[in-house]
Amino acid sequence: MAMHANAAVELNGELSQGALIRAKVQPGTQVFLNDQAIKVNPQGQFVFGFARDAQSEQMLKLVYPDGLTELKPLKINTREYKIQNITGISKKIMQPDPKAQARAAQDSKQVKQARSQFTASDAFTQQFIWPLTGRISGVYGSQRIYNGKPGTPHYGVDIAAKTGTVVVAPADGVISLSVPDMFYSGGTMIIDHGYGVSSSFLHLSKLYVQPGQLVKQGDKVAEVGSTGRSTGPHLDWRINWYQVRLDPETVVPSMKSVVAKQ
Repeated sequence: MAMHANAAVELNGELSQGALIRAKVQPGTQVFLNDQAIKVNPQGQFVFGFARDAQSEQMLKLVYPDGLTELKPLKINTREYKIQNITGISKKIMQPDPKAQARAAQDSKQVKQARSQFTASDAFTQQFIWPLTGRISGVYGSQRIYNGKPGTPHYGVDIAAKTGTVVVAPADGVISLSVPDMFYSGGTMIIDHGYGVSSSFLHLSKLYVQPGQLVKQGDKVAEVGSTGRSTGPHLDWRINWYQVRLDPETVVPSMKSVVAKQ
């Protein structure tokens, strides 16, 4: 991770689309990203992230305890994403029936609510670990064009694994959502790591924990499945900063290096 140690603010993480940035300033400093206030913990630590298609020019504003204000321009690296064209998809798959759409909308509302909450945990400062290891079968930012119509980009990293493979917590947190049967995502769990950072696990076959339950990094929380709209067993792991969808691979060592050590 890059660190700008001589500046008044330390930024840990790559300044690129999809990245989670963890940072530190003098305690008591107010922080704004493009005029959006960012919560800073009592130790001066804070966190933010850049969306898949974030603009390359961003501005960090720091208001120090003595009233001095500093503007810090941020240059965000743009990324190229994997785009796949698929034709011949049936209308039923392209457009679910009204009942299914209503159910999916209710699911989406629950997920959004879970990702909106703020907790004062500093678990977001931990070095995250992979929730399981295996072959990466899907990457963040990729997108399929169905019958000429762009689909929603993929906002997680897919790890291929057999149904029943245990999933562990990538960092400490509290369970903010645990639902066994959402329409698109099937068994779905969200872990709140504090200050807006959360992990989501999709297509689970079994969920071990309930909302409000505290978990520690490495705790067993669920099992891989192929529930919901899934073509095969895998874990879809997602990272959010509130509603901003981020790339989980920006917060963990490379899968290749982790597997090599096992």
